[in-house]
Amino acid sequence: MADTVASPPKQSAAAGARPQLTTTMRSSSYLSDHQQYRPPRQPEPHHGIDTVVEDISPAAAAAAAAVSPHRGSPSSAARPIMPFNGIPSEDNPPTIVDSGVSHSFSHPNCAPAGRRPTDRLVATLFYKSADRGSPLAAARSLTGGLSDSNESLPANIAPTTNMDAFPLEPPTHESEQLDHLYGSYISPLCITSFLHLMSTFPQPQGAEPPHSSHRCLDSSENPRVVELTLAPAPSPKYLALSDLRKHEMIYRFEQEWNVDVALQRDLVWRRHPRLVVFDMDSTLITQEVIELMADTIKDPPNLAARVAEITHRAMLGELEFDASFRERVALLKGVDAAVFEDLRPVLEVTKGVRQLIKALRRLGVKTAVLSGGFQPLTTWLAGDLGIDYAYANEVVIADGKLTGETTGTIVGKERKRDLLVEIAAKEGIDLAQVVAVGDGANDLLMLEKAGLGVAWNAKPRVQMEADARLNGESLLDLLFLFGFTSEEVEMLAG
Repeated sequence: MADTVASPPKQSAAAGARPQLTTTMRSSSYLSDHQQYRPPRQPEPHHGIDTVVEDISPAAAAAAAAVSPHRGSPSSAARPIMPFNGIPSEDNPPTIVDSGVSHSFSHPNCAPAGRRPTDRLVATLFYKSADRGSPLAAARSLTGGLSDSNESLPANIAPTTNMDAFPLEPPTHESEQLDHLYGSYISPLCITSFLHLMSTFPQPQGAEPPHSSHRCLDSSENPRVVELTLAPAPSPKYLALSDLRKHEMIYRFEQEWNVDVALQRDLVWRRHPRLVVFDMDSTLITQEVIELMADTIKDPPNLAARVAEITHRAMLGELEFDASFRERVALLKGVDAAVFEDLRPVLEVTKGVRQLIKALRRLGVKTAVLSGGFQPLTTWLAGDLGIDYAYANEVVIADGKLTGETTGTIVGKERKRDLLVEIAAKEGIDLAQVVAVGDGANDLLMLEKAGLGVAWNAKPRVQMEADARLNGESLLDLLFLFGFTSEEVEMLAG
């Protein structure tokens, strides 16, 4: 019946027609209307040579040919010819644009071609919080800054100025702290400055142009820990990794930006440790047990002062650790053996230790504590934290009293090193997958023997000779050296 109705004049129909959505004004879904989803563009069929060379669509090419059929006419406004690289290069990586997202393909972290060995260096930067009671922070508060020309180096900041203690050129006077200007975190300018510093070291002959990538391990806005991957690493023929870690320019960068820099080869062992060995005093706990005992025991009344005097002589190098330990134990003659139980609630575990041990256990990593203290306390602490191995000094007890004597080998620096090797051999673990953490001179041989030796809030000499140094608040930072992010650390320690 609609076919018999006469159509009204076009003009009147146009005047009375209701507004409608045309195909160009509407889409097939609510999401498309609100730009929540964009379907992928369908490639235009039959691309001609004009499309490739001049980067114009076939429709535009046909229109241009119709308007100006002759190529040489002035009306022919051909677009500039763009270079066509048939094979993508590093300078011009292939780019795919789909649904408004650009995907660029490059290979900075891929396996090298031609079965060449990987030559990458991983630098982990830790920002040191200014509110910590660090020696550097203390020096700032006392001197009002580190820019005074007549200023002396803080007492326990590495490297030492004593040439007999360590054969390095003494550092010059410190410069102004740049983190005060650019932010109390690992700022982009800090990263740029470090990359520029690393570019000054000679590269291996015939190496590809250097490139780098970074990961903010805790936060992308104000990161405290940033991992940089550099390739290629500086030439080992010019500067070995052990020397690069002690380089004066690295040290000055750390002081200027208030950071710790840990340099490691990007090897599989870095990401997969199998044994972590800890010192106890001032590492797993914040105190020194022998001094804690002296403060707790009131008879004789001057015991604490006498123990402190022996400790001071040992720090000056007048006594070896074995001799100083025996002298201090001799002062404890007649003390009730129950003192070890009385000290248990007094021990203050370092922040992050419990979570760290839990995380390592979930990763299947064996743990050990090698202490120059006393076996009763060390065994109890290891059981409380869930540590697999515990070694310390055995004291002689008779009739419930300490005799002031020791039995067995004193757990000094040589014994700690030997125990580390024994535990690794017992568990079938290569030393490259062993990590050692300590703070004192009696830990140096242990740190040197391990695949990675970490100085934790350590003495100056230990800070300089260790592979890496951490001067933070939480020992949980150790996991960042293995490449874990804060999210992964929370999953492991939660």
